[in-house]
Amino acid sequence: MDLHTLTQFLAVARLEHLSRAAAELRVAQPSLSRSVARLEAELGTPLFERGGRLRLNEAGHLFRGYVERALGELEAGRRAVAEAAGEGLGTVRLASETFLAFSGPLAAFKHEHPGVEIELHQLTVAEMARQLRAQEVDLAVASQPIAVEGLESVRLLDEEVGLAVPLGHPLAGRASVGIEELADEPFIAARPGHWQRRLLDRLFAAQGLVPRIVCEGDEAGAIAELISAGLGIGLVPALARRTATRVPLVWVDVDSPDCRRALTLHWRLGERLPTAARLLRDAIADWDWTTGEAGGPGRPGVF
Repeated sequence: MDLHTLTQFLAVARLEHLSRAAAELRVAQPSLSRSVARLEAELGTPLFERGGRLRLNEAGHLFRGYVERALGELEAGRRAVAEAAGEGLGTVRLASETFLAFSGPLAAFKHEHPGVEIELHQLTVAEMARQLRAQEVDLAVASQPIAVEGLESVRLLDEEVGLAVPLGHPLAGRASVGIEELADEPFIAARPGHWQRRLLDRLFAAQGLVPRIVCEGDEAGAIAELISAGLGIGLVPALARRTATRVPLVWVDVDSPDCRRALTLHWRLGERLPTAARLLRDAIADWDWTTGEAGGPGRPGVF
């Protein structure tokens, strides 16, 4: 049960597909299949269901958690030794659903700490949860809860979410609009699982409605561009109103107290964060997210 075998197992477990895992690992598929089979023989039980599509079974899910934590601890140890040996502050790994609003705090951080390398990972919340658990990222910023035990967090922002419509749209002259009035409108939306899509679905479901989605996208900037082009309307957080100045849009309030989102920074409880991660954590928490400037009101006592 060497590290190489465990790394291969994690790739197969994550993708649940031998050929894709082999391509990612750059190994021959028969070799990878034999490696997984040897691991299962050593453990004395199958880790995957092989009837049709390859899937992790109950034992595989259980073992995967231990392997992720074990390899995460080894990587944390390597980084701690490198820092102690005076090899600089190293690298910090930050995950988020989008990085459109991060140019300000990240630029300020790099100016203050030019020797720190920042790795950015654009992930879904489910993947953030997995990578935090496995210590593959140090920090994660999300607009919906992350289901991982043992996390510390700090609320960065709680803001309203409004409706963006193109210039000349019939709703462009309205100060506010109710969800029931949007039943027949075409929506440009994020993919399922994204906070924006979940909010849209939840608001419509509360009225017994289903949104008419004509386009799904992964990036907020592209969604704003498509709305501006007249292809539909969409939900946009207040923060985007300050950052999307070059896109001609009209912002309309939504008549619902639930049309809000909270932006939260997460990291693992009790783990010794590398110095670079602690510095970036503090810089993000200290940033004034309501105005987009450094030197905000200060972070809560969890720090």
